[in-house]
Amino acid sequence: MEDNKILIRNAAQLVTCHGDKARRGAEMSDLGVIEDGAVAISDGVITHVGPTEEVLRDIHVEDYLEIRAEKQAVLPGFVDSHTHFVFGGYREEEFSWRLRGDSYMSIMERGGGIVNTMKATRESDFDTLWNSGEERLDELFAMGVTTVEGKSGYGLDLQTELVQLRVMSDLNESHPMDVVSTFLGAHAVPPEFAGRTDDYVDYMIEEVLPAIRAEHTVTFCDVFCEKGVFSLEQSERLLRAARHHRFKLKMHADEIVPFGGAELAASLKCVSADHLLHVSDTGIQRMAKAGVVATLLPLTAFSLNEPYAPARKMIDAGCAVALASDLNPGSCFSASIPMLIALACIYMKMTPEEAVTALTINGAAAVGRASEIGSISVGKRADVILLKYPSYKFLPYHVGMNIVDTVIKNGKLYLM
Repeated sequence: MEDNKILIRNAAQLVTCHGDKARRGAEMSDLGVIEDGAVAISDGVITHVGPTEEVLRDIHVEDYLEIRAEKQAVLPGFVDSHTHFVFGGYREEEFSWRLRGDSYMSIMERGGGIVNTMKATRESDFDTLWNSGEERLDELFAMGVTTVEGKSGYGLDLQTELVQLRVMSDLNESHPMDVVSTFLGAHAVPPEFAGRTDDYVDYMIEEVLPAIRAEHTVTFCDVFCEKGVFSLEQSERLLRAARHHRFKLKMHADEIVPFGGAELAASLKCVSADHLLHVSDTGIQRMAKAGVVATLLPLTAFSLNEPYAPARKMIDAGCAVALASDLNPGSCFSASIPMLIALACIYMKMTPEEAVTALTINGAAAVGRASEIGSISVGKRADVILLKYPSYKFLPYHVGMNIVDTVIKNGKLYLM
């Protein structure tokens, strides 16, 4: 037996989510399930996938650490493709304000919201942010997340944005999980630029983007395109500049009011447009046509007591839908993957199959890595999870409970 070889055999269900690109519309229902399935892993890479009897014929079993999974479902590791997991401070008081009826925007207008977290993050040093970030990654990892996207956007100045992104880069190297970094300097307008949003966009384009690009660790640029935050014109100007610096593009779109964000995401061919609670029918159609992944965040809608994004309408229109936690200190202080799945299936009318697709191959597509992760396919990285139950359908059925038993990340075994 070799330490770098693992064989999972006789799985009650081997859920492959096969493919190397986002699954759209009706394709999201096809999980490629193999009953009594097996997957062989060598040096962190998947080498064999299929019915157990076939895989056993093609390998020398004695070379492998065997995991017998007769009563377990085996899935690709989950991809949480939208989080803000590196931040300073908390906003529990604002949550209480929202419970009494204060709106998200009214809290922002009186100095709360993102700017509140900005102050706490600017006052936090690298080690403080690193330690809290590591704890949050550990929690996600225990729920089966093997790749996470993390956004900056709580510095709103060059120095603190760089600290956030360097924390993520360091955690990517030191933690078992992969961290995909996104620059979100256009998350809010800081107090020093109050009333001068265009000047702030200029500052990001002229000074911040080139410095972030020089780090060579940041994949995406994102913008909070929303009424009272960044206009369509400002968002487009920033994103086009980011593309010039070879960033891939994302957008916070149509979260608070219908704003045309999805249409802009489609015209720019962004990798994803996220939130989309108030997306228009035209926006849905254009995203489907342009191949923009619609990343939906039901934990945030739940926390804000807002209507959920129209997942059913999007899937039926041929969109590729992903699901993500949106872990952040304000609108969604939660990364509960079990609750996320339950909300998607019960309240957003997604099927269990669609929810699994949204958290695996489509999540991978939303971070530009569908050719590497997101499915149990030969040649991909061995990011695999085993459930405590024999079917993926237990994910929404065992409501709000973590049923991940084992995580394999890059071919290394972790028991939860």
